[in-house]
Amino acid sequence: MWDQISSHYNYWLFIVLMMIGLYGVIARGNLVKKIIGLNTFQASTIMLYISMGKIEGGTAPILDADFSLYSNPLPSVLMLTAIVVGVATTALGLALVVRIKEAFGTIEEDEIGQSLTGTGR
Repeated sequence: MWDQISSHYNYWLFIVLMMIGLYGVIARGNLVKKIIGLNTFQASTIMLYISMGKIEGGTAPILDADFSLYSNPLPSVLMLTAIVVGVATTALGLALVVRIKEAFGTIEEDEIGQSLTGTGR
């Protein structure tokens, strides 16, 4: 049983990173920490897809008589697109945090909610 668990250590790593990112998004009130948690979640997903596309002993899919086992390049290509989308999402999120800080004077969710409902400040 231990051999089966240890042979899939990368999946355990992805699960741990994903849960850390999810915890950061859900449990933190600071908007910048939420964005960091979202990036951690995204990085774990990207690592998962890339590792699933790699075959041990496989080569690039270039036809050659010497090779018969190939790795699928599609997950890597799709994750490059996901990285670009993630960078754009992070940039937009940080720009919104800057605007929220200018408008409300804080980046804490609770304080922003209090100032919107009129119970704070």
